[in-house]
Amino acid sequence: MAEPDMEQVPLTTLSRKQRRVLGVLLEKAFTTPEQYPLTLKATTTGCNQKNNRDPVTNYDDETVAQTLQELAQIGFVGVLHTEGGRTERYRHYLRHRTRLTEPQLAIMTELMLRGKQQLGELRTRASRMVPIDTLDLLRSELQSLMAQNLVRANGPLERRGIEVDHALYPPGENVEPMATFHDEAAAEHVPRAIERATPSGMAPDDTRIAALEAQVERLEDELGSLRERVSELIDELAALRRQLGA
Repeated sequence: MAEPDMEQVPLTTLSRKQRRVLGVLLEKAFTTPEQYPLTLKATTTGCNQKNNRDPVTNYDDETVAQTLQELAQIGFVGVLHTEGGRTERYRHYLRHRTRLTEPQLAIMTELMLRGKQQLGELRTRASRMVPIDTLDLLRSELQSLMAQNLVRANGPLERRGIEVDHALYPPGENVEPMATFHDEAAAEHVPRAIERATPSGMAPDDTRIAALEAQVERLEDELGSLRERVSELIDELAALRRQLGA
């Protein structure tokens, strides 16, 4: 079947529900193409699943149907009818409405489903959908997304421990200070911003404590990612046992 030829639509702000529903359609198109496009029930289940989601939601079919309709009005979702017309299925149109590459779509999918992440965990999760072999390749795609104002970061991408997030939040939803550091001029503002935010009278011991606290926070994030991966493996093992009739 020929792919649709569609006009470009700017990817700007999306509500929390719109991001979750669109992220689910993107994810399932990558990871379970044999089940895609999705029924309303499958889309709702995908929104509410407990792994690879933050926060975990409890949407009902009516909420998801309304959100799908909103996304269809924007032009990011299409409705397909099966033979007989009894079951509607839904698909995303971001491949046709935007010029995002496949790795960029995978990156945006993960950020829409989970929010801000460090580069290592983002690369691991996005690589479930599209191979992103190195952090340098991830940084290159992120720089392009930043230039389009679709992704933001809390510092230059080369710095250890940097977190990135999508930039699709509507006004007032997320006020955490982050920026789109896609050029050197913007990156130069980071040390000055940190300096302004640091009390001038901070003693060396206070600085060391702050650095240790930041390191502990990063280690806790990495531990959380490992726990999540273990949970995913347990779920996969349980599903495999059910298939084998164990």
